[in-house]
Amino acid sequence: MRRLTPALLAGLLAASTAPALAQDLTIGLKSEATSMDPQFHQLSTNIQVSKNIFEALTTQDAVQNVGPGLAESWEAVDDTTWRFKLRQGVKFQNGSDFTARDVIYSFCRVPLVENSPSAYTIYTGSIADMKAEDDHTLTITTTATNPLLPTDLWSLAIVSADALGAEDVVTYGPEGTCQGMGEVPQAPAFNSPEIAVGTGPYKLDSYTRGSELVLTRFDDYWGGTPAWARVTMRPITSDGPRVAALLAGDVDMIESPPIQDIPRIEKGGFTIVDALSNRIIYLHMLQVADAPGIEGADKNPLLDKRVREAISLSINRDAITQRIMGGYAQAAGELLPPPMFGTSGRAVDPYDPERAKALLAEAGYPDGFTITLGTPNDRYINDEQIAQAVAQMMTQIGITTKVDASTASQFFSRRNALEFPIYMAGWGSASGDMSSPLKALVATYDANTGMGSTNAGRYSNPEMDALLVKAMATIDDAERAKMLQQAETMVLDDFGIIPLHYEQTVWAMKPNLTYVPRVDQYTLAAEVKTVP
Repeated sequence: MRRLTPALLAGLLAASTAPALAQDLTIGLKSEATSMDPQFHQLSTNIQVSKNIFEALTTQDAVQNVGPGLAESWEAVDDTTWRFKLRQGVKFQNGSDFTARDVIYSFCRVPLVENSPSAYTIYTGSIADMKAEDDHTLTITTTATNPLLPTDLWSLAIVSADALGAEDVVTYGPEGTCQGMGEVPQAPAFNSPEIAVGTGPYKLDSYTRGSELVLTRFDDYWGGTPAWARVTMRPITSDGPRVAALLAGDVDMIESPPIQDIPRIEKGGFTIVDALSNRIIYLHMLQVADAPGIEGADKNPLLDKRVREAISLSINRDAITQRIMGGYAQAAGELLPPPMFGTSGRAVDPYDPERAKALLAEAGYPDGFTITLGTPNDRYINDEQIAQAVAQMMTQIGITTKVDASTASQFFSRRNALEFPIYMAGWGSASGDMSSPLKALVATYDANTGMGSTNAGRYSNPEMDALLVKAMATIDDAERAKMLQQAETMVLDDFGIIPLHYEQTVWAMKPNLTYVPRVDQYTLAAEVKTVP
């Protein structure tokens, strides 16, 4: 198996050269974006599409090094104040000029986005104020020290205030209490190219749900003329047809080919690239009094730590990574792969079904109970197969487990409605920092602050919350790393969430193309290049 280390990836990035201008590029995607609104849903399939159209104040390369984006530089004025110098001469795709007003409008809009399955308020909740010193100088004041602010800003897309109908003056106010916003367009409006206006290398041409997304070159892009005149992204959610489309020449590149098909693809002369990602595949358990989908128990057994530990010990992670994933995954003991920031090198929970049965008996369930495991069937690599394997392993210790698999869009809606007593999902860290999965997946759910935005298990540990907030406001890296390690240990010792494995991400493409694998798993058209 080919593994690209961060150092090697960085070298490839440095060695890469800009491709000659090309014409059409067609990409077969594993999953379809649920919206063209870049502030609607923190979902990688949405983010990777929006990153072609919209940009942020900062950027991240393939190994998550932070660099200048729409902000060409920034400085910390004091513990809670940052000054950003915005890039001049940048145009939106509708011809309007990019200024600080657009940034303020974009941040103001985040808490006003309705029905977000995973809200971006997780990034704006700590912002107390924003002021434009002039059109290209912006100060941001945070409620507490936030050393990760430039990193977090990579996740906040900048939209056009003019395209979205903002009034002349926009004054920032926390929680969407901004003045001058006008009527704020909601996610469905972004299916229109007149609304989905960014500063990125490609413009939205058309979006046909279930069929294709078409992007066209933005000739006035500030970063230089984009390589491809036209980019078509087709959701081909079934593995077989996606591989067949590549082999037949119907698409130029695909993401996540089935592991078992890689030898056949390589034999056909196509190029394979892969790297370990930062995506954790995990189990989350609904830890509230009235949990649906559980039979044979008078109360929710998942509230008992011994039951949660039994579930973890029932899972043979090595069997999953080797037999189902074909070695293109690593068993996980943490929420990020070591040595990423805040990890501790914690060991993977062992496979110990006998100990698991004993724990169930101690908890008062010697005969087990019946439960339903929710999972998407088209979102993560071999997701339904993995869920079926987990269900069989849980059943073997006495927890009779039925699998409820659905398409990603259906799954996420149902998950966020707390319909599953236990579910399998994934999380990729936008920052490469342990604070990302902690604040999204296991921090106590709070819609106002954005904490726990993807905590559909409703796990809550106030002591961990307090430590996490303190860590996120600590400037000293060594001290912050120690706090994050302690916070994660609290959760994992409590079996508040169960890590399964880290995905190894694979792309396949025509031999005349090259792509540097991203640890965030995004497929970005602007980074697909022709072989020199």
